[in-house]
Amino acid sequence: MYFLRRLLMSIPLLLVISFLSFGLLHLAPGGPFDRDRKPATPDVERNIKRKYHQDDPFWKQYLRYLGVGYDREANGKIHWFEGGLIRGDFGPSYIYRDHTVNDIIVQGLPVSLSLGFMAFGFALGIGLPLGFFTAVQRGKWGDYAGSFFAVLVVCIPGLVIGPVLVVVFAIHFRWFPVALWETPWHAVLPMIALGLYFAGRVARLMREGMLNVMQSEFITAARAKGMSETTLLLKHGVRIAILPVLSYSGPLLADLLTGSFVIENIFQIPGLGTPIVNGSLNRDYPVVVGLVILYAVLLIALNLLVDLAYMMLDRRVKYE
Repeated sequence: MYFLRRLLMSIPLLLVISFLSFGLLHLAPGGPFDRDRKPATPDVERNIKRKYHQDDPFWKQYLRYLGVGYDREANGKIHWFEGGLIRGDFGPSYIYRDHTVNDIIVQGLPVSLSLGFMAFGFALGIGLPLGFFTAVQRGKWGDYAGSFFAVLVVCIPGLVIGPVLVVVFAIHFRWFPVALWETPWHAVLPMIALGLYFAGRVARLMREGMLNVMQSEFITAARAKGMSETTLLLKHGVRIAILPVLSYSGPLLADLLTGSFVIENIFQIPGLGTPIVNGSLNRDYPVVVGLVILYAVLLIALNLLVDLAYMMLDRRVKYE
């Protein structure tokens, strides 16, 4: 019942998110057809706005985006709005004239998902062992070196790491391609640039979790009974210490799946990054709102999965 309530509560939450994103974009100065304003005559501009219903009041535009409402013709005949968010239709794009938002998502989401999952695996593959190692080596050179590396990669954003990786490994050594998304080798540098920051965050969380667990009473009791340190930490310590990382994994994966806009632009990857950046710059309302809702759905779904995994790993956790 708890998870069913969470799912039902996500519906009004998504409506609020869609309304806020739709309203904030309309409050921003400029419009989706400003670039066409100079070459277009007033009549052409008026016709374009009428075609996309930009001359309707704000509330009617939002209801049309949702797909709730109707138009009344001069003879009194009623036409219900076609498409709309409630029918899974995000509407047409104003900038990509021959594409709908659904087309853009279908084309770009698999690429963004692939890059996001690879970066997620990279972040966990580097962060978890590093956090475990620095905790076990607390106060020694291994702790200082590992902690310094974790803090360093957290402080340097992907916007800086991406071009550095390109210059060193693509241009100087020629080990990997500079950009695009054609072979598995094209994914290596974007994956590192996107996942390195999160690897540092995961390492910090894992280190703190391990340090707390190593001071727990049940660990002390197990040591007193003669259990080996390796078995103690790997079998009992990691299972508890990884819980903070697990809590962070939901938002982390959502960030990686849909928040790789900068990295995708740097490496010219045909994911969702370029459409949302261009959509924001050109006030392409359907594209931006559609991708914001997609991000919200992913975030809600991943947080639910994290809560389920949390309950499976720690039997003390009960949801009511």
